Amino acid sequence: MCGIYVSIAESEYVKPGKELEKLLCNRGTDYAGYKEVQIEANNGKSYYLSFNSTVLALRGNDINSQPFFDTSSGSVLCWNGEAWKIGRDLVTGNDGKALFSLLLRASSTESSSKASTAIREVISSISGPFAYVFFDKLHQQLYFGRDRIGRRSLLCSKFVDGASFLLSSVADPTIRPWEEIDASGIYQLSLVEHVVSPVTPHYSNPFNQTCKHQWTTNGDQPIVSNSPSYLIYLYANHSHQYPSLGNFNSTIPLTYASLNLQSASVESLRHHLIESVRLRVSNILQLNPSEGSGVSIAILFSGGLDCSVLARIVHDILPAHEDVDLINVAFENPRAVNAAKNQSSNKDTSLHVTATGHEDQENNPYENCPDRKTGRKSLMEIQSICPGRTWRFLAVNIPYSETLEHRQIVINLIHPHNTEMDLSIAYALYFASRGIGLASSSPLNGSPYKTPARILLSGLGADELFGGYVRHSTAFRRMGYEGLLSELSLDINRLGKRNLGRDDRVMSHWSKEARFPYLDEELVSWAVETLITEKCGFGLSCDLVESEPVIEAGKKVLRLLAFKLGLRSVATEKKRAIQFGSRTAKMEIGNVKGTNLIC
Repeated sequence: MCGIYVSIAESEYVKPGKELEKLLCNRGTDYAGYKEVQIEANNGKSYYLSFNSTVLALRGNDINSQPFFDTSSGSVLCWNGEAWKIGRDLVTGNDGKALFSLLLRASSTESSSKASTAIREVISSISGPFAYVFFDKLHQQLYFGRDRIGRRSLLCSKFVDGASFLLSSVADPTIRPWEEIDASGIYQLSLVEHVVSPVTPHYSNPFNQTCKHQWTTNGDQPIVSNSPSYLIYLYANHSHQYPSLGNFNSTIPLTYASLNLQSASVESLRHHLIESVRLRVSNILQLNPSEGSGVSIAILFSGGLDCSVLARIVHDILPAHEDVDLINVAFENPRAVNAAKNQSSNKDTSLHVTATGHEDQENNPYENCPDRKTGRKSLMEIQSICPGRTWRFLAVNIPYSETLEHRQIVINLIHPHNTEMDLSIAYALYFASRGIGLASSSPLNGSPYKTPARILLSGLGADELFGGYVRHSTAFRRMGYEGLLSELSLDINRLGKRNLGRDDRVMSHWSKEARFPYLDEELVSWAVETLITEKCGFGLSCDLVESEPVIEAGKKVLRLLAFKLGLRSVATEKKRAIQFGSRTAKMEIGNVKGTNLIC
């Protein structure tokens, strides 16, 4: 995880302001670097490019400084991501260093157009979450963007005081507005002839003078002749070179078997999920291995289906001596507390309950949160089927007063998102990723604890892939498979346009990196191309034998996998949105809707 800031100015180098610099450093606490590059345009003016990077070192054997700078060519790379694979090959060691080497080779040709094609092919061949800014000094071209699914944040802003434009991982709260870089392509800004201040960014083309290229796909013709030798190597297996999110399977089968524990899709999902989790929990850099904290991985843990399956699979991959922290967040919600008071007028339930965790459980607003109840229930099931490992349940209890104290910070982090729903979801992710709470084995005991884990696994993405939202069942009820397929297709197409950038800005604020196993490119591609009747149980007959679970239709393939892995109670758990499970939704008294803009 890293922080990125790049500016282009006409009269001087424009560094990030103090507030933005602090926000960037929060994202990467291991190293901060700065590089300046001056170019001469053919209009007689000089332009000043400033590159800032902060680094949270998680891979390789040591900390690599950023921005990456090549003294020979003068090219620069700011990299925030995890390149799990480039082409078909797993990336070992530091991925940013490996990527910069490939980009330098791609840009080494004298032809600007060939260099552009080669650079875009390198970027398109990356599997994993990332945001980047690469300056090809030889051809004076600036490339920037985010991965296909938009799992890392990158924002842009017009800055009137001399800078042509700014790019940053997080918004400077003193400058407005900012817009998110769209994840549907690779952006290229030519600085050869002139630099013109951009118009206000808009959806399809954030900057004036900027060209947006589509992602290179396996159907495109590679440039083999006159290409660097490494590109020819990548093209040797062209059909597997570029990651893909798959072609959506909209087939409605005329006949089909019931989806059950023996279905091939259940085992296929298990295989893809194991490989995805393995990539995300292995080879993590330990800066102080002698201290031996024993915790490198934490899971954002509501106790629901998606995160519990991740915990179960993590158990099969990590050595038994490595502890795993399960972070469960709950909020004191005045509306919920008042409702409890009204239902039990003969009991004294104070609104200002402290976060010590020692209050009577019946009157404890944290232990009464839906996600806290399911979290503790699922913990017991995981402990029973995964013995020999320390599963540390971290109860993060947030008083209402503390929520208010951090309100403006969270609002600044989620910008340009600005609705009450954005804020309520962000609250849960913000405080959960901070990782401070009570390590406890039961509701009535616990000791203060801060997780040392810098990698957080999240179950996000499973609902979109496997039909887990209420709107999916509603679509099927109204229009059958045609309506369900239409809704799922919309979800897949919107993955890169949804809220992952917002979530990245919130969670990275605490020097943590969120990883999303369900959003692995190969897993997504498999899920997208799988028949609807092999993922969901809508409309399927219930020809159950005694050993088969009775579970709901949404995400049925994942529920069956959970049952097969021993999570029999988890397999039947109902879907619950994070803002309702943790009770961050509708904290204010009055008629507040999720679509309302933040005041």
